[in-house]
Amino acid sequence: MITSERQRMLLETVSARDEARTFLRALEEAKSCSEKHLAELGQPDHLKVVTGRSAMDNAIASTRRLIETYERVLAELKANLCDEDLALLAETC
Repeated sequence: MITSERQRMLLETVSARDEARTFLRALEEAKSCSEKHLAELGQPDHLKVVTGRSAMDNAIASTRRLIETYERVLAELKANLCDEDLALLAETC
């Protein structure tokens, strides 16, 4: 059983990162579908025409930055765990 606060934070951060990865895949799929649909209709993405980036591009970039942040936090948390804590954590993940 995970007992330390740092271990709990690590597990919660892993979970949040994994959820963000799932969300990123969904955004990428939605972007592909949206672009295909707009192409079929012969319609441009007006935001992309004006700004050079679609709303989906912005959401994908933001989600990627979030995942990178989670990765940095995880590396920092893991660096401060002892070998015994890391072994216990590996058993539960």
